[in-house]
Amino acid sequence: MANNTSTVGEFVAQQPRYRVIIVQVLVIAFFLINMSLIVTFFKKKSFHTSTRYLLFALMLLSDSFLLVMSDILLVLTAFEVVMQVWLCIIVSIAVFLYNMVTPITLTAMTLERYVAICMPLRHAELCSTRSTMHCILIIHGISSIPCIVILSMFFASVSLSIFKQNMVCSVEMFILYKWHNDLRSALGQSFFLIMCIVMFFSYYKIMRVAKAASGENKKSTLKGLKTVILHGFQLLLCLFQLWCSFIETASLQVSISFFISVRYTNYIVFTLAPRCLSPLIYGLRDETFFLALKKLWVS
Repeated sequence: MANNTSTVGEFVAQQPRYRVIIVQVLVIAFFLINMSLIVTFFKKKSFHTSTRYLLFALMLLSDSFLLVMSDILLVLTAFEVVMQVWLCIIVSIAVFLYNMVTPITLTAMTLERYVAICMPLRHAELCSTRSTMHCILIIHGISSIPCIVILSMFFASVSLSIFKQNMVCSVEMFILYKWHNDLRSALGQSFFLIMCIVMFFSYYKIMRVAKAASGENKKSTLKGLKTVILHGFQLLLCLFQLWCSFIETASLQVSISFFISVRYTNYIVFTLAPRCLSPLIYGLRDETFFLALKKLWVS
């Protein structure tokens, strides 16, 4: 445990401060965009009964929360601020949970588009407001699995005295043995595989419907297909984050400075970038939502 904390201290001590400033600019910009879309959602009551917009709002709230929490941890570690382990655990639970909510919500939104296009007669039944509320609970339940596994391994491997110690809060703190990292990686790859299968299954089915459709139906189906492709791109960015631990472990064998650069790049590309694509895909591309957003700002 002490070795892990010492290593993290070396990482953050070598983190260039200009990188932290760049992250602050990006986080503030993405957060403000997300907040404007969240306000738009709550202002228009018709969005509150649509599965698509309810899941979109969940993703926006999740992304905004994760942006703030991960940024706070980044700043604390960059300036080598320590906290008690029990407090770090509470913060980490929230980060672990909402780190998974976005990709799982995207998977659910992909399935919603599949039902809307391939099973239109059952869409109202399967995607009712009540079903969506149940779906949101299921999303949080599934998202908590990695968190439960990681923390269970940690609790089983440390003594009670560790919870009162002061340390730099980082994910490395919870990875005490090689098998911990192996199990965490295996769990991540399982999620990666399952969500990729769902995404490609939906894409394949919608593409078949698009080929068979004609006229207005074809236009609507092609639009749905484009949405699923954009879902897929954003989902892949989120899912590649599950591979980051492999890349970072390998980069650590080269040098600490190289590890820091790789981790910084991973954070920008696979944590921040997917969280800014949501408003671009739904808030601006969706005509109904864009008009509501425009009306909010004009008024």
